[in-house]
Amino acid sequence: MRKIITLIICMSFFFGLSQTKEIDSLSLRLAYESQDTLKVQTSLKLIKSLYKLKDYDRALKYIIESEKLSTSLKYTRGIADITYYKSLIYAEKGDYINAVSGYIKSKELYKKLNDSLGVAKVNNSIGLIEIKRGNYAKGLQYSLAAIKELEKQNLLKDLSLAYSNLANAYYKVNAVEKSIEFNLKARDIQQQLKDVTGLIESNIQLAELYSYKNENRKAIEYYEKALNISKNGADSLRGSIFPRLGSEYLKFNDFNKASQYLLEGLEINRKANNKSGILLSLNSLGELNLQNNRLKLAEQLLYEAGTIAKRINNKPELLRYYKLMIALDSTQKQFDRAFIWQREYYNLKSSLNRSSNFKVSDSVELEFNPDFEKEILSSNYPISSPEDFQEVHEEFDKFKLIFYGLLAALAIVSTFLVLIYLKRNSNIKYTQELEEKNLKIELQNQAFLEQTKHLENVNNVKDKLFSIVSHDLKDSLSSINGFIDLLKDGSLSREEFDNLIPELSENANNASLLLFNLLNWSKSQMQSLEPKPTLFDVQEVFEEKVRLIEQRMENKGIELIDHSLRDFAYADRSMFEIVVQNLLANALKFCKRGDTITISNHISNGNCIISIADTGIGISKQNIDKLFKNSSFTTVGTNNEKGTGLGLSICKELVELNNGKIWVESTLNVGSTFYVQLPKSKPA
Repeated sequence: MRKIITLIICMSFFFGLSQTKEIDSLSLRLAYESQDTLKVQTSLKLIKSLYKLKDYDRALKYIIESEKLSTSLKYTRGIADITYYKSLIYAEKGDYINAVSGYIKSKELYKKLNDSLGVAKVNNSIGLIEIKRGNYAKGLQYSLAAIKELEKQNLLKDLSLAYSNLANAYYKVNAVEKSIEFNLKARDIQQQLKDVTGLIESNIQLAELYSYKNENRKAIEYYEKALNISKNGADSLRGSIFPRLGSEYLKFNDFNKASQYLLEGLEINRKANNKSGILLSLNSLGELNLQNNRLKLAEQLLYEAGTIAKRINNKPELLRYYKLMIALDSTQKQFDRAFIWQREYYNLKSSLNRSSNFKVSDSVELEFNPDFEKEILSSNYPISSPEDFQEVHEEFDKFKLIFYGLLAALAIVSTFLVLIYLKRNSNIKYTQELEEKNLKIELQNQAFLEQTKHLENVNNVKDKLFSIVSHDLKDSLSSINGFIDLLKDGSLSREEFDNLIPELSENANNASLLLFNLLNWSKSQMQSLEPKPTLFDVQEVFEEKVRLIEQRMENKGIELIDHSLRDFAYADRSMFEIVVQNLLANALKFCKRGDTITISNHISNGNCIISIADTGIGISKQNIDKLFKNSSFTTVGTNNEKGTGLGLSICKELVELNNGKIWVESTLNVGSTFYVQLPKSKPA
């Protein structure tokens, strides 16, 4: 395999080298040519070689010089050939107006020289341009005019091009039989020339024509020939042919092969993001599933097809989509929707019929008309004689002088404008500097205002913190201090002390949680919290936090139901621990003896959902709206436990910092469930 590739590279190199040597040899020969007529002939050979190499700019330089020399010598053959090659280059560059004008001039010169082959080549070239531009009737006549002489001379390359032009033109005017005839002729010559690209195009067009005639077996045959020519076939070719092959098999109910080609075609086109191929595959797959009564799948496929058809404005496939939707909704007995699709179908069909060019017009002659040129040339293109070239050349020289004069005037005006611009630019620069200084002052003022606002917020946090510390924390600590004083004075008996231990423990726990929440809340308010997310086990956090409140639950007579599972969340573990601790403390706070607290977790839409439910006193609707807000709203617990009202606002802030959500569902006197949603992986 490596040797074959090396051989191909070497052959390509030597072929290019031989062409380069030929051009260099002709250039050298042209430089030393003494006779003017021979100079033109050598120049023409050089132009032909450069045209084959697609070095159009270099070829045009030789064309201009040769044209001047041929015109001065009144050398008709040279003018005709040079004009023809100049038109070929214009056509390659997409300048069709100049190309056609040049072709007509060279054709008249070939007629004067009785050069029927030259006339045929020009006609073939004009036919190609007119067909490309959509002037199929005109292109047909020019190409038909070229055929007879090209066949007589057996010029295979020119004949292949002519037959392909005619096949395409007949195809565009819906002359199906004629298009098939010339596609078959083109195929025969393309096989002789081993023109792989041409053969593929001819086979595909033949397949489309036979499909239009409902000769589906023949359509399949030519689609497969196109695939076989390119062996395994490139993805782009298979992506184009497979949906069409599948559609052909579908027409005579070979569902297995239809499904195979359509699914493979859909996969290839999805990879290449070829919307047209995807659309054709989806419509056909929708039809296949509709015929097999897989209505839900058919509806999904057709919905996507309709979306793509509208997006890329593919009206024929959109029309087919409407037709399939009529059948689908009629099958599902949704006749009101079927009626809407039917209306869309007929509106689009009427629009396509009005704008379609895919019809044989009465004015299109399918056979060769010997007098076709008279009307075309008289109405479109002026015919020039060789003497006209001299006049045109003289006119060109005059325009050249005027052009140089205008160029000098433009240079003077440009200099004047540049001076004005420089002066104006200096003024603008000074103005911009002033504006920049003003903007800097304004930005500094804004920065001072923001800093002042931030200091006010910090001061407010400080005031609120001291207010809570002086009130709630002071009460809990005073109660603990009172118990300790009674114990020191010996005012309490052992039995009384044992009875008061749970209350003392409750006060200590309340003070601890209150202090814990206050510190976290003040830290978040001063904007210094930065999450450090990792992957951790949710069940482990539940186990740790449940152990902290087990004694308090037992003292209060609350039962814990653990439905937690081993599952992972992606968040800051320490922040999540704060959230769970607060939610468990709240559940315990608002439960009575005999109530239950249930912890659980599950996966939903790629997220980890944690829930803490209780059968406690619940929350009224008006109080639910006050939760999670940055305020000190609080209510006492079932054993008169106090709080700061900051716990849930801290929870909300910590959860949202970790790209999560928190919410509550509660019914008064029935219970409450708090939910926390966290991602299972790093968000995109």
